[in-house]
Amino acid sequence: MASITIMLIILISLVSILAFSQPSVMEQFQFNAFKVFHRNQYYRLISHALVHANWEHLLVNMIVLFSFGKAVEHYFAINFGANGRFYYLALFILSIIFSSLASLVKQRNNVYYNAVGASGATSAILFAAIFFDPWAKIYFFGILPMPGIIFGALYLYYSYYMSRKNIDNIGHDAHFLGAVFGFFAPVFLRPALLNDFLSLLMNFK
Repeated sequence: MASITIMLIILISLVSILAFSQPSVMEQFQFNAFKVFHRNQYYRLISHALVHANWEHLLVNMIVLFSFGKAVEHYFAINFGANGRFYYLALFILSIIFSSLASLVKQRNNVYYNAVGASGATSAILFAAIFFDPWAKIYFFGILPMPGIIFGALYLYYSYYMSRKNIDNIGHDAHFLGAVFGFFAPVFLRPALLNDFLSLLMNFK
């Protein structure tokens, strides 16, 4: 059975590459809070994840999705059986929407605000992986290994701090909210999994 992660990577990559050469595709798909809020273009809450600002943006998100998505698919299959694939896809889609909510509220009257990328969803996938295996090593900048739970705490702090500072064009709100959504989604689906997480957390070796 085909991996949902691989299918998502192919879909997002193809649409993003098309948008690189077709500005009209980028304009039609990007997240614009004003158009969502005032013109009821709700599809933009999801479609913006299919396009990316440039090759670097696309590659980083797809590497994260590839690196952790298949593991989360596996965890979902183990814990949710036949529903695992549906839940995994729902996690990906709903995290895109949830991670956009803060920007939707903040920028609802700013006609010039636009955002693109699947960063909210990839943050959710990353943190779902951390939830299921908190002590697994994550390579910071691809070089420095650290336990996922430590990386996650630093990631959340950094995203929150940079969101408050608001000094760049990166969607730190989306990163933070996507991460929180991905971490707690398995608990929402099966509350008993929280005990499993706490047991893993306390059994560091």
